[in-house]
Amino acid sequence: MITRDTAAFFAFAAHRAPNAARAVPKALFLVQPEGMALAAESAQDNAYMAAAASFDAEAALREHRALARALSAHAPVVSFPGDPATPDAVFPNNVFATAPGRLVIGHMRHAVRRREAARADIRGFFSEALGYRVVDLSLQPGIAELTGALVIDRARNVGYCGLSARCDAEGAAAMHAAFGLDATLLFDLAPAEYHANVLLQVYAGRLAVVCPDGFADRRVAEAILRFHAPHAVALGPQARRAFAGNGIAVAADAAFLGARAVAALTAAERSAFADAGFALHGVALDEIEKAGGSLRCCVGEIF
Repeated sequence: MITRDTAAFFAFAAHRAPNAARAVPKALFLVQPEGMALAAESAQDNAYMAAAASFDAEAALREHRALARALSAHAPVVSFPGDPATPDAVFPNNVFATAPGRLVIGHMRHAVRRREAARADIRGFFSEALGYRVVDLSLQPGIAELTGALVIDRARNVGYCGLSARCDAEGAAAMHAAFGLDATLLFDLAPAEYHANVLLQVYAGRLAVVCPDGFADRRVAEAILRFHAPHAVALGPQARRAFAGNGIAVAADAAFLGARAVAALTAAERSAFADAGFALHGVALDEIEKAGGSLRCCVGEIF
């Protein structure tokens, strides 16, 4: 099922018993911010990007090393080198993502990011070292920026796909098939938004965190919150701008956000993570966040 009908989608999802064994990745992968810069092309439709003059590349490297160390306490972490020719590569989950036994390669909107999809080392790691089948969407016509645009509830094998300039309906259908999802809910993002994963996360199928003001139709956000209640949190604009919607569960008991995002949460919002069985970890990513993404965007998942 791929639909815009929230009632039909949630009626279907209600019969999908969450499977804890498939809810979180078995390993993670990162791309180091070597040669990282703020790409002017990406800034055309990413309102979260800061002025290039304020960016400290060495500080971004230090933050990324600290992120890798923090994540490695909960899951194996593989790091690939960065490349000045791909200044946005620190956010690999938009270009490379996995389902069991499959590597999915996205079709990026901007040329600066399409160069990432051609990386032989990342493709070879999954196809040769891990034996994964490659599902390459980079040449199909629809724009499909993978788990930036598509938030997957892996426990139920359903997806939430936000349509924008970074993902169209054709790309959404291609991702639905590539990931082997049982159902995908399509919805439009608000005009200023670029990726659903800045506005929405489903942590291991147990907790939904939603930023309703980033949805073109707030009723979609409200339907997601109702479905996941009582373990559901609606965040306001200030928390959204601090990337509090851009988190990830890397283990059954460990959720990660940027440190600025954790600081933006209220005590009740932080308690919601504990109530759902997660210890909440914050990692400082102030420089990396100037490039328009945060912790979730930095983390690729290996299923």
